[in-house]
Amino acid sequence: MNGTDERATESRRTRFDSVHKWAATLAAVVALALSSYNFAELQQKPRVDATLPHLLRVGPVGNGIGFQIQPTVSTRFKTQDVEVIRDAHLQLTPVGSISSLKKPIFYWHETGTYVYDFASDKVNYRWTSDPAPFIVSQDKPQQPTLNFWADNWTFQPGQYEGSLQLSRSENHNPLTKKFCLVVSKKAADENRGAEQRQIFFFRDDLPKFHSSSKSPDCYRRETD
Repeated sequence: MNGTDERATESRRTRFDSVHKWAATLAAVVALALSSYNFAELQQKPRVDATLPHLLRVGPVGNGIGFQIQPTVSTRFKTQDVEVIRDAHLQLTPVGSISSLKKPIFYWHETGTYVYDFASDKVNYRWTSDPAPFIVSQDKPQQPTLNFWADNWTFQPGQYEGSLQLSRSENHNPLTKKFCLVVSKKAADENRGAEQRQIFFFRDDLPKFHSSSKSPDCYRRETD
């Protein structure tokens, strides 16, 4: 090999070493940036959201009513912290032609779940806990069936504006999800004449109400 070839080879080797070092440095910078980003994300407080179900369960309890709602409470982002839902509140306000009626005063009575029984081919309610805080994290979303009771009250036909409020930890604002409920005369009479703990379904996703109703997003008795 002559001197010219040696110099060319050495030049190529030098360029290769430079490119290799530059690529390694760039990879290290990218890795550091990603690591810093992931660390920063982990330090953030969890961003929690709640989604209401398509089905509500309502029925007589004692001299009042029971109202069961199963929200999905979750966070889409992974953080080191977890969120604690400390309390749950349900409000139901008569509006429109029944706005002068007394509002029910709900309290969180218990938390439960529904379990399918293969032998009877029925879905049965089962108590799971007293009203108590519960934890939400990315790998542990929650779908509790919150069971609220209101004493000395029953439905009258008309429309109601409702809200589910979940109180959070620290200085976070509560999560509030609003909804509306339409109770027909048939549904109100059905509830008053029912046996204790009998359950009636109200839904907000039935096509027959979406196509013909003035308030298509409200929950309604599915048999109306």
